[in-house]
Parts: sequence; C-alpha cells; structure tokens
Amino acid sequence: MRIVLDAMGSDTYPEPEIQAAVEAGRTYGDEVILVGHEERLRPRLQALAGENPPVRIVHAPEVLEMGDKPAANARRKAQNSMAIGMDLIKEGQADAFITAGNTGGAMANALFHLGRIRGVKRPALTALFPVRQGHCVVLDIGANAECKPEYLLQFAIMGSLYAQKVLKIASPRVGLLSNGEEAGKGNELVKETYPLLQGSGLNFIGNVEGKELFGGHADVVVTDGFTGNVLLKSSEAVAKLITDILKEELTASARTKVGALLAKPAFGKIKKMLDPAEVGAAPLLGIDGLVFIGHGRSDARALLSAIRVARQAVEANLLEAVRSAIQVRLADIQTQESA
Repeated sequence: MRIVLDAMGSDTYPEPEIQAAVEAGRTYGDEVILVGHEERLRPRLQALAGENPPVRIVHAPEVLEMGDKPAANARRKAQNSMAIGMDLIKEGQADAFITAGNTGGAMANALFHLGRIRGVKRPALTALFPVRQGHCVVLDIGANAECKPEYLLQFAIMGSLYAQKVLKIASPRVGLLSNGEEAGKGNELVKETYPLLQGSGLNFIGNVEGKELFGGHADVVVTDGFTGNVLLKSSEAVAKLITDILKEELTASARTKVGALLAKPAFGKIKKMLDPAEVGAAPLLGIDGLVFIGHGRSDARALLSAIRVARQAVEANLLEAVRSAIQVRLADIQTQESA
C-alpha cells in the first residue's frame, strides 16, 4: 500500500508526521509518502532513520495553516501539501491520504482535486465514538451544517459500509439521532429522514438518543453536521472533565493514591477507550478517494493509528464498495420513479 501523509498538518508539524511515517514504514513495510517542504523534512528524516529511510518525500512548497480560510486559501495556495498529496491519489500514485491539518482546507482540497463519488450529494466527515462493547460510526460530524433528508440517507449508506468493511460488523444497526426514540420525535429533518431510512434496506433501528448511542445500541448513527459537531465536541469535553476530576481526586491524599494504584489497570482501560489517538483519523466519506482527517493536536502515536485505519480501508476496498452502493441506490430510485 502507498499511504500519503501530509507532513505540514499537525499543530507541531513536521516532527509527529516524520516519526509516524518512519515507524509505519518499518512496521508495515509499505511505502509511506511524506508531502511537505523537502528542505525542512529531509535533514530530520535522515537524522531519525539514516540515509535510506522507509519513506519517500514529495515536495510541496506551500502550507495551509489552521487560520487560513479553507476554500479561498486552497485555491490561492495551489501548491499546498494537501493539494499535492491528493493529486497523488488522483493520479493513481497512492492509495490513501491523511492530514491532521485544517479540516475545512482538507474538505475544500478534496472537492477541488478528487471530487465527489458520482451520485453523492454531500461528503460526510465520520468519527468512531467509543461506546460500550466497541465503537459507533457517527456521521456527519462537521462537513455539512445544513442537510436534506436525502443527504442523511446517503450518510447512512456510507456509514453502514464503513462499519461493515472496517469494523467487520456483518449487519450494522443504523440509528437516526433525535431527541426521542419514537418515530414522530425530532425536528423536520429527522421526521422526513425517518421513512427514507425505513425503506432503505439498511438495518435501521429507528431514532436513537445520546444515551443509546453511548450505550452501544447502534453501530452507525447519522445526523446533520451541525448537530454532529456539537455532539463530538461536547463528548470530548465531558470525557476530559471526568478524567481530569478523577485524576485530581485520586491524587488528593495518601489514601486515595493507594486506591488509585489498585485501580490503575481499570483506569488504563478507560483512558485507552477515550483516547482519540487510538483511532487517529476520521474518513471523509463520499469523496472519490480515501481521505482521512486527524486532530490538529495529533502526536506521532495518533498519526500511526491514522495510518493503520487508512490501511484497513484500502485493504477492505472501501472506496469501491461506496461507489457501488451509491450506484445501486441511484438505480433503485430511477426504477421507483419510472414505476
């Protein structure tokens, strides 16, 4: 496999990217391609991995910074590292692209350089939420603030395929995020989406609330990007609040420190479960190429996890599966309309 890693993406680029690329090359034996400013990358790469590192550098003279306006700067900085990296995917020189950079910039570059899969109305940013007994695929988490029912239907199709192909769930349970479990609950978007999912042929289990999501009652949960982004950031904040308070309380006295020591294995499991670095990056589903977006705070471990997730998607032939599923869905719609 040929995985492209944006070397100029994370908040502390390029050190985490270089470390992750070298480790991935050694671990998997694949070609890892670092895209970024070569004069900055080459000396550090050689210092870390010697004269023949398991990494190839592709020069990109420009960088999309976190503060850049996505669409305008993606066009103005036409030679940015995201653009160069995605062109490698488009030209068939690589199989997947990963960045921990500006999410809007990644979205804009993906649309400009790779485009949408034919028939996809809107791409969706996807996240794996930690839940009881594993993970839940949640989409959209920020790519589309305003959505139509048909967008959410496509999100459900793509999310279900991701759960099948990457999480190895044979028949993913698909839920629609709402403020109540009953079919009539929710805003107009939820109410209009419900019958579409009912007739989709997916394993649709109905509306789910936040408690069902985190309780592991669904494998895929769909929502609009505004709601999904609020859900994501609120969940991250609550998880951090709980772990910070636990840490403070467990180190407050000698007695609690003893208790903390005894409970260390359990707390270690919880920390691992809540750690975003365990997943590494979220796929941008619906783009005609495998694009993964990580957090700006990603360290080398998070980026190595992102490479692992990207490899799983390549190995599962996820892109072709999504293409085929969308075409089948379009054919079904045409048949229904003609009937």
